[in-house]
Amino acid sequence: MTMAVAKLFRSFPGVGPSDSARYGSVAVITATDASRRLEVLDDFEHAGIGWLWATDADFRLIYISENAAEKLNRPIEELLAQPLTTLFETDSSTSGERSDRPLNFQLTARNKIIDQTVRFALNIGQDEGRHTWWSISGHPKFDKSGSFQGYRGSAKDITVEYERKLVDSRLAEFDSLTGLANRHRMDKKLESILSAYKSAKRSCTLIMLDLDRFKHVNDTLGHPAGDDLLCQVARRLERVVGARGEIGRLGGDEFQIILPDLDDRGKLGEMANKIIQIVSQPYTIEDKRATIGTSVGIAISPYDGIDKLDLIHNADLALYAAKNGGRGQFRFYSADLKDEAEERRLLEEGLRDALANDMLELHYQPVVRTEDNMVVTFEALMRWEHPERGTIGPDVFVPIAEESDLINQIGAWALNKACKDAMAWPKSVRVAVNVSAAQFAHSDLINIVTHALETAGLEPNRLELELTESVFMGDGETIDDIFRALKDLGVRLALDDFGTGYSSLSYLRSAPFDKIKVDRTFVDSCTQKDQNSAKIIAAIIGLSDALGMETTVEGVEAFDQLEVVKSKGARFIQGWIYSKALTQETVIHQLKCGELRIEPDGPERHRPERRSVFRRIGVIHDDHRYDALMRNLSKTGALIDGLLGVPEGTGLVLDLGGGQLVVSTVTRAQDALIAVEFETPLVSDGAGGLCTRHRISPYVLAAATSVGATQSKPLFMQVAAVSSQSAMDFQD
Repeated sequence: MTMAVAKLFRSFPGVGPSDSARYGSVAVITATDASRRLEVLDDFEHAGIGWLWATDADFRLIYISENAAEKLNRPIEELLAQPLTTLFETDSSTSGERSDRPLNFQLTARNKIIDQTVRFALNIGQDEGRHTWWSISGHPKFDKSGSFQGYRGSAKDITVEYERKLVDSRLAEFDSLTGLANRHRMDKKLESILSAYKSAKRSCTLIMLDLDRFKHVNDTLGHPAGDDLLCQVARRLERVVGARGEIGRLGGDEFQIILPDLDDRGKLGEMANKIIQIVSQPYTIEDKRATIGTSVGIAISPYDGIDKLDLIHNADLALYAAKNGGRGQFRFYSADLKDEAEERRLLEEGLRDALANDMLELHYQPVVRTEDNMVVTFEALMRWEHPERGTIGPDVFVPIAEESDLINQIGAWALNKACKDAMAWPKSVRVAVNVSAAQFAHSDLINIVTHALETAGLEPNRLELELTESVFMGDGETIDDIFRALKDLGVRLALDDFGTGYSSLSYLRSAPFDKIKVDRTFVDSCTQKDQNSAKIIAAIIGLSDALGMETTVEGVEAFDQLEVVKSKGARFIQGWIYSKALTQETVIHQLKCGELRIEPDGPERHRPERRSVFRRIGVIHDDHRYDALMRNLSKTGALIDGLLGVPEGTGLVLDLGGGQLVVSTVTRAQDALIAVEFETPLVSDGAGGLCTRHRISPYVLAAATSVGATQSKPLFMQVAAVSSQSAMDFQD
């Protein structure tokens, strides 16, 4: 029996020189009884069932069982005099609190400790080696005068049981395939954050995304390849998001990201674009290449919902809007978004009717040779005039067709129609037809192209098939076979949207393209000095020339753009400066008039930031709100119609709706028209529009409207909007 145990045993309850016997009698514990108790305590320690510990009034360890020190592989001298909170900490990964807080709180409050799970932490970090887990219990000890003496307690090693619990907990809250949080954990976390943030009036962003064309990878490469792809996607998302939020896989190809305290739509748009770009890079799976994409929907609390179900629903609506907007895009939720699932169903039904009733059309946009302004190709662009909805663009209905069985029917119709129409043109003019990735992968593509050529009687070298990088997903050997068969037919191949992907150079090396088309996004900014777009255009044209390919530059609309791209070596141009897409009847009429030559015609300067709008807004000055009409909008300013007597230099706040307030200054004024410059530039809303980075919280708006104030006399006169021609004259 150790002296330490003998010294300590009186500190434990029920152990002392005398005990109160039952029935009020007093019995003195004999030396034998005391010795027996100490022997029991000694045996308890040596048996390894548990250990004893004690602290002084400052919670420093004054006793610990020898076996405990041996188990921890530390000499007792190193452990004694250490604060208990230095030796042990709770598991922050499960408690969600700072690691020393629960134990420290119990000790400071001098509460009884019952089965508190702790980790031995002396000079051992959370991520270092294998941990030892203990369950400790203890009670505070006071002397006869009530002075606190410290703690007396016991402990036992629960490492095996606790690690098993951690594994079970991880299986319950994390996706076994990717290691990301699962739906259960994400739901629980989102609900917890929103509940806490509601009272604190803090924001939280929810991002929903799923993978475009993932099903094709599963179907062509197999489910193990699909699982591998999902794991690679998870790692890429982790690199983009980092420690800013938590990522979860909800199941299948659906992912979710929670971003606490982030509501800057500029930063969120940048993150969404980065996610789209990173996820869309090609993947190598079992020595084969797979290419997918992603669409992103974003909702922000409290602006787009203050509880979990509302926020998830609205993020889903934004995701559907991004998918139906052409995929590979992001959308912020807005109140005018409809139930996109229902919208998609209605559009699919309408598309089937349009195909069955010959309601689809092909319009043709010319590709012009800059040397002599002669038309060399017409690109077939599909148009759908819905009887109720009006014109519906291919960026809306083609993705719907790709998800259904319609894409091959529509693609075959377009090839047959384009080849037939081209027979009415001069033999020097080719026709270009877009082929989607889903159509390209179809086993019947070669037969469809062959049938279209033979039925129309068109020479194969007059047909040009435009493909995007997405056709390279799936099995490489199958793709090579399709390319070889198409070239055997004698048709021409063009790589569209060049420069927006990540492995275009490898595509050019392996695929027999005749033409590269420079994406219009480079043309949009080629005249801006702080952009590298003009240099990129020059590099692409140089590469194309070196490979013996043609280059067509898309999207040229103004003379300053035309001058830039021609100076960089562009010999073939497609854009509104020459012509918009024309009906077959218009094309035939112009050809009969001998108009194969098109002279450029358009504005002198391209102003990509200027967007014509017709939108009612509020204009706030001092304590007055005026109603006005916004006629155009850019990132840095707007044209406002409907206020008289507003001098230059006046500060105004524009209420764009939905909590979007923009501080601005009047830079020009003429009658009821005023031009304003924004203090903070707007950002992209992902749908081709603009929005403010931040919004006024509904909590703030509610507080502001509840406060009454006496208004002063208005300084400006609200009048009817001026004519459109007057507004155009003012802008110019």
